[in-house]
Amino acid sequence: MVEAHLRGVRKALAAGWSVLERGGSALDAIEESVALMEDDDTFDAGRGSFLNRDGKVQLDALIMDGATLQAGGVGCVERLRNPVRAARKILSESPHVYFVGAGAEQFAAEHGVPLCRNEDLIIAREVERLREYQREEAGHGNELFAPTISHDTVGAVALDRQGNIAAATSTGGTLNKAPGRLGDSSLIGCGCYADNLSAAASTTGWGEPIMKLVLAKWTADRVAAGNLPEWAAQEAMNYLKQRLNGHGGIIVLNAQGQIGIAHNTPRMAWACKTIKKEEAGIERNGV
Repeated sequence: MVEAHLRGVRKALAAGWSVLERGGSALDAIEESVALMEDDDTFDAGRGSFLNRDGKVQLDALIMDGATLQAGGVGCVERLRNPVRAARKILSESPHVYFVGAGAEQFAAEHGVPLCRNEDLIIAREVERLREYQREEAGHGNELFAPTISHDTVGAVALDRQGNIAAATSTGGTLNKAPGRLGDSSLIGCGCYADNLSAAASTTGWGEPIMKLVLAKWTADRVAAGNLPEWAAQEAMNYLKQRLNGHGGIIVLNAQGQIGIAHNTPRMAWACKTIKKEEAGIERNGV
């Protein structure tokens, strides 16, 4: 599905860039980018996400504003097609940062985010993927967090004309996860973080080690200490591997428009655009 991933990240890039081009905020841009990837069943976010052990989709998302440190997150939601939009409503319209489960869905519905049936988020490809995984698991065991399995979380970071940065991350979590399991993606500082004084970062990969290292905040702190995002991103992947034998990927952006992209998984799809150039790729690790 390499071409589908490239198409998906390019479309997400175009959606976010069109917002920035009109003078919109970094927050608005990343919301549009992530919502588009949630709608694209190529990715493990929104419709087409991995199924949990009971065959349901459970979604997590976070969005954070680097100018104010306001954030909004949802966890373990089952009836939201675009959890990032609910997260944005929490950021903008609630004194709280985080809602989970039925409470998150209730908040979303009360603030104009439509609910859907869980069945609307499930596709045949993922039903078969879960069935095959559970069959193999019953036969001779299966590694739940293998690099080729725990992937496809989506995220975006952006810098707007006002000099503000923002980050968002959205995921369906890990294939065959236990119901109610929460990963790193929607946890502030773990799978997502943004601060104008350091960096915006979004991660993908094996959530448990990323959570333990509070990796997005760890990376932003390295940028605040004077390191380039490119270096900080690579160091984050080295730290993840060396400390906990974890795997994943990260995108990083500071308020000066400097970018970092790194991963220690076999592949990671990415795209970036500045006033000067546009790039996209899904290279193998190390290329």
